Amino acid sequence: DGVGFSCPTVEHQCVDRIEPMDFVSAEPSIVRSIKQLDFLKIWFRLNAKKTSLAPSLVNFEPDRVEDEKPDLVYYRIEWSGAQPRIRINSQGSRLAQAYGKVGQANRGLYLDDYLGPDVAREVLPIYNECIRRVRPIYTVSSIDDVQGHRVMYERLLLPFSDGTVVTDIVGSLKTISEDGRFVIQDLFRDGAPTFLICAVIERDSKPLSPTAGL
Repeated sequence: DGVGFSCPTVEHQCVDRIEPMDFVSAEPSIVRSIKQLDFLKIWFRLNAKKTSLAPSLVNFEPDRVEDEKPDLVYYRIEWSGAQPRIRINSQGSRLAQAYGKVGQANRGLYLDDYLGPDVAREVLPIYNECIRRVRPIYTVSSIDDVQGHRVMYERLLLPFSDGTVVTDIVGSLKTISEDGRFVIQDLFRDGAPTFLICAVIERDSKPLSPTAGL
């Protein structure tokens, strides 16, 4: 997460955290992680059966989800008037490592407080877009670790509802390096990755062009 979005297929300016950003539409096949793709397929299957705004989180039961816990963060959406506020509802161990906050109690913190004002101003629109569109959001960004290894950071956000408003987001956060190894500790020390893909996932949308992204 960080400041300075750079989506090759979309030109936009930095916006306040309560404003929607411009995203491209993409098919599920844009997602590279097998596990994230599994989560996405489950979400779409539940969404096809729903009779309300979005699936309920209680019905989201992926196989072997315990194995994925280090890469998962659960967020609770709190509504005050028309604007949502996002609270971290789990520890998210890899996220804590990346932000250099291992050992701190992350659960219960608001996401904007956790990120800090500068980073939150650029990152929260991703989550707000998930809430606004009630669709999965997928982003890919790149950043260098403390040893100079290039790391790809893949984020998948899945929205869930109580039938009237979005109440929860499940975030799957993957970090991968083409070098085969990297240091996750303090990965976002500078808070400035380069965003390569910013997409709303639609089942029947046209995929991104080959030049958009990696």
